[in-house]
Amino acid sequence: MRDMTRRTLIRAGAVGAALAAIPAGSAAALSSKPGKSGKSGKQSASYRAEYHFTVPDQWKNDPQKPIWIDGEYHYYYLYNADYLAGGTSTGTAWRLATSTDLVSFKDRGIAVPKDTTSNGDVWSGSAVVDTDNTAGFGAGAIVVLATMQPDDTANTQAQYLWYSTDKGRTFKNHGTDPAVPNPGVQDFRDPKVIRDEERGRWVMVLAEGTKVGFYHSANLKDWTHVGDFVKEGIGVLECPDLFRITTAAGTAKWVLGVSANGKASGLPNTYAYWTGEFDGTTFTPDAPEPQWLDHGFDWYGAVTFEKHAANGAVDPAVRYAIGWLNNWDYPNTTPTIDADGFNGTDSIVREITLQRAASGTHYLASRPVRALDQHVSRTVDLGDVTVDGQLVLDYTGTAYELSTEITWDQLTGAGVQLRRSADGGRHIDAGVYGDYAFVNRRGAANPDTSGKWQESKSPFDASAHKVTLRVLVDRTSVEVFFDDGRYTHSMEAFPYLTDTRLALFTIDGKAVFRNTVIREFTV
Repeated sequence: MRDMTRRTLIRAGAVGAALAAIPAGSAAALSSKPGKSGKSGKQSASYRAEYHFTVPDQWKNDPQKPIWIDGEYHYYYLYNADYLAGGTSTGTAWRLATSTDLVSFKDRGIAVPKDTTSNGDVWSGSAVVDTDNTAGFGAGAIVVLATMQPDDTANTQAQYLWYSTDKGRTFKNHGTDPAVPNPGVQDFRDPKVIRDEERGRWVMVLAEGTKVGFYHSANLKDWTHVGDFVKEGIGVLECPDLFRITTAAGTAKWVLGVSANGKASGLPNTYAYWTGEFDGTTFTPDAPEPQWLDHGFDWYGAVTFEKHAANGAVDPAVRYAIGWLNNWDYPNTTPTIDADGFNGTDSIVREITLQRAASGTHYLASRPVRALDQHVSRTVDLGDVTVDGQLVLDYTGTAYELSTEITWDQLTGAGVQLRRSADGGRHIDAGVYGDYAFVNRRGAANPDTSGKWQESKSPFDASAHKVTLRVLVDRTSVEVFFDDGRYTHSMEAFPYLTDTRLALFTIDGKAVFRNTVIREFTV
């Protein structure tokens, strides 16, 4: 189709604004029996992701920072076994999955149980390996500090200690008194603990409304408040993060991250971060305003964690990251509830690196975990494809990766149409237009019934006359990595399972889609 325009592109997908959030037209999918644990329960009409982590049943939300034990990553996450009967208010435990490659996971069941003490259910926190027995539970014991709220009508959010002596499979509570009591505030949660080897102590960062509190401890049991980092204007801060990372050239930076909500000011509702310096007590940012690790709508509660070699050595220049593919604006809207009996999908695990822009600013770049290459089941190499308007490819699929570099001399926009219906009326669009990159889900069923959160944007330099796209499509999600992961957009979308086509498009000009490759995965 020639003469593609931005208005034509959006109008063609305007059906998405009127669609119900769940694809009612996919009757077979919505009437199928719930899937079983992991991937084994998938049926032909399932909405369970093909190659992303999903909870076996019921509900999941916040990831907890994975830790490395005996050659495996131990991934804990918030799990609610009572969700389908009672909703999110019935509370969470910590469930465990293990993985050697961060693509394929084995479910290990409940690790930190809920409602076993008077303090109720267990919220987000972090687990650490106490190699030197600083807490007294034994060398190598796993210690968890997590938020609990005994009384939801009062300021009772506090941090409680749990420990494991069976390598993180099961945990016991260390009494019912908090390790870090509430000082009389409403928001006091999500402790993240790291080891400060240089100074021989533990450091905790804690989300406290519009500030991040810093704490020290020698033994993981007794904590002292030592300072705060304050940031107004991006909502209530949650799930803080603190780590050191180096560039390939060896320049080191500290990074402070938080899950935050910048929607009111046109910013993302994902993971905000600052690069800077940390002296063991005070974090000093390079700039007052944060950068964002994801510009989509659905990458929340994200955590980063260490990359280990097979011998356990830590890579100082690469970290991993994983986020919850959902948003608290519409947490219960997904076809997987009726089709498969669960609600909870994560992003692909990403490799995070520290890069330096031409301006001198340091930023974090993202790319899918390299181990995904080991799960490729089919490759379609299209080579270089010239497009002037729109080209529907001879490919169909509901879960795949598309990578390409788009180059041009003169045009207004270019990109791809994902999960396209046979008649072209439904699709998800990703690409560049003028001075911004975008992902637009308006043309497909999606969880945002308000119509406000349909197109995400990030900056783009049109003078480059090129852009690289790496797109991960799964049954209920799209993740787009622009320009080697300088900007990433993640979001939920619920296309009909019959919407399997793929198209390339340009606006006001011709482009070459170079080295265009589609890969499918088996996990």
